Amino acid sequence: MNDTDIKILKLAAEGFCCAQIMLKLALDTQACENPGLIRAMSGLCHGFISHQGPCGVVSGGTCLIAYYAGKGRAEDEANDQLPLLLNEFEEWFRKLAEERFGGSRCADIVNDGRPDPQICGGLLSEAFNYILVLLT
Repeated sequence: MNDTDIKILKLAAEGFCCAQIMLKLALDTQACENPGLIRAMSGLCHGFISHQGPCGVVSGGTCLIAYYAGKGRAEDEANDQLPLLLNEFEEWFRKLAEERFGGSRCADIVNDGRPDPQICGGLLSEAFNYILVLLT
């Protein structure tokens, strides 16, 4: 178990969902906080609350990529690679989730709709590390 895995377990124990944890990890690497952003990410929790939507790891992951590569101010321009990065991550996640769980919806990954620390934590860690590689 590495430092990221330990942080994920700690944040999950504090009640944060997968999508929130994804951005919280990024903010922690910058040694900053943004409670408003983390609150907003709760709208992506647990398959958009119904468990039938996308896993919070993939929705949170796309937000994480956009956090670094998207437009943030009027004078900013989004990174030209943003659509490619988002597509590459989504395809990677979908393939991984379909191979392991038969689908990429929250309900496909955790049958009863309740987050499983081992399954969800493992996916979070893999996805976060994959995104870090994508962004470099």
